Amino acid sequence: MLQHPQEQRQAKNSVALLRLSLAQCEVCVGERFAPEALQALLQRPGRHTRLLYPNVPAAPAPPAPGHPAGAPLRLVVIDATWRKSLRMLLEHPALAALPRLSLDAPAPTRYRAIRAARRADQVSTLEATVQALAMLEGPAFDAAPLLDAFGRFVDGVAARWNT
Repeated sequence: MLQHPQEQRQAKNSVALLRLSLAQCEVCVGERFAPEALQALLQRPGRHTRLLYPNVPAAPAPPAPGHPAGAPLRLVVIDATWRKSLRMLLEHPALAALPRLSLDAPAPTRYRAIRAARRADQVSTLEATVQALAMLEGPAFDAAPLLDAFGRFVDGVAARWNT
């Protein structure tokens, strides 16, 4: 996870739940990363890297090289608002050069109770990550416990705001 500093301080920070729930979830907080440091994070030996990000006109996805079946994969996720995530992508050529993994039709979000979205396909970082992991891992990945915990998290935040 590359997390924008403003997201880290949010009460509705879904990455905190991901960090607690996924054994191999590393979070790096920052808005601008030194090119060498970012490259070291993104290209660690032994894994193919994919960026969870849609193909957008402002930052077209590069052609994706083949990914051998069964080869270990590193999923990079930007945790920021859409505008800030695009800025991070455009300001970091190493990020923009990564092959992408996009969600074709994200499931409806549970996040609307605590965060507004402009479009129906905008989901929380947690929801997008869970959907991507389900795509990559297949039936072996059981998303239900994490999504249930997220639902309780959203309900708890919404209840605190309404009191």
